[in-house]
Amino acid sequence: MRRLFGSVRARATLGATLVVAVALVAAGAAVLLSLRSNLIGEAGTQAERSARAVASELAAGTPYDKLSGLDGDDGPVQVLDEHKRLVAASEDLERISGTDTGKVKPEPAATPSGDDDDDSGDAGEPLEPGEISGESVFSNGSATIDGDAEDYRFAAVEVETQDRGHLTVYAGSPLAAEHGAVRSALTVMLIGFPLLLGVVAAVTWLVTRRALRPVEGIRREMAAITHSEDLARRVPEPDTHDEIARLASTTNETLAALETSVERQRRFVADASHELRSPIASLRTQLEVAAAHPELLDLDGAVEDTVRLQRLAADLLLLARLDAGERPSDAKIDLAGLAREEAEGRAGVTVDAEPVEVAGSRGQLRRVLANLLDNAQRHARSAVTVSVRREGDRAVVEVADDGDGVPEDDRERIFERFVRLDAARSRDDGGAGLGLAIARDVAVRHGGTLRAGRGPAGGALFELRLPLA
Repeated sequence: MRRLFGSVRARATLGATLVVAVALVAAGAAVLLSLRSNLIGEAGTQAERSARAVASELAAGTPYDKLSGLDGDDGPVQVLDEHKRLVAASEDLERISGTDTGKVKPEPAATPSGDDDDDSGDAGEPLEPGEISGESVFSNGSATIDGDAEDYRFAAVEVETQDRGHLTVYAGSPLAAEHGAVRSALTVMLIGFPLLLGVVAAVTWLVTRRALRPVEGIRREMAAITHSEDLARRVPEPDTHDEIARLASTTNETLAALETSVERQRRFVADASHELRSPIASLRTQLEVAAAHPELLDLDGAVEDTVRLQRLAADLLLLARLDAGERPSDAKIDLAGLAREEAEGRAGVTVDAEPVEVAGSRGQLRRVLANLLDNAQRHARSAVTVSVRREGDRAVVEVADDGDGVPEDDRERIFERFVRLDAARSRDDGGAGLGLAIARDVAVRHGGTLRAGRGPAGGALFELRLPLA
């Protein structure tokens, strides 16, 4: 059973069919009850009309044997006196139920007695001679007339006569039309409802199949992409402008982002391997020479290569942590104090800062300032200026130098990993092309931005913006 309804299409079809079935059953029951109530009401009205016609004749003094309603054509009629004795009944009436007496033959009238109470049963005001009660009492029963047994709706009407006292007239109207109409409606429902449910199920199945066909196409393509590991492939996007089309579009955007990330990772690994190869090879060469000729050992060069290798490994580790989504802490940091600490001891660096607090990782933000100052000192002629100020809800740090500056076309490219613009930014000068990339990644992780521009002295200007704590 779980396997049978394991698909969305099957569950949608079952759900729609069940909902329609419940609605049809409720509507059918309401229709049958309303139809039966209306037909019974009509039968009661007809019975009341017949009973009042007989009561009018009795009020006018018509003898029992002259009553027009006793021919049995409109239904069974009984007339009871105040003692509930049958005094008149329809011709050919053989059996009856649902009235105050089951007798079908009139009884002889009893001799009036002074001790007899007026047992009229009228709960309201006593009727005047010749007056007919305005209220009728209804009941259901059955009667057999001339061998034909049927169900009837009976109406009881009371009348006060001049010479015969208080009488009650029972008249019945057949319920055969009500039973027939209800049976016919029920038959139509029993036949039509299953057919309608079948149509609903079939239409829901086909519509759901058509609606989910693009989803199956997306699933197959995703399975093929997973099997082939070709992230350049994309899933088909249906031209329907609905939720499935948006799902396909989002899936393709995710695949594009994943392809970019994987390609960036591959390029990063390749560049890192290339960057590590040079200092490792240089260090190995120096150690091999030292092993063979100790007097030729370049100790300063070996230390320099080792430090360079250590810094490169630290940069690669930090980038790996940033790529893994490491979130900065929420500690409050005095950005002006941090800038002064990092500028201390650096030749030619001046700081103009006002107290500004930001939230984040102190170590990572220190690394950003250090990388920006290292880059500025490497390319400045004589001076580097650092300013820290508040602008609205942002803290702004600007690091400017008086060097040659960064060409406008390269102001975004320099934030890519392992990018060097010229010989001055070469490996021999100590840079691996990771400092600015790390600075921007850290800024973004802290909810800020880092951009390059032109400084007041014509050199490079790096503007770091971070949200205030």
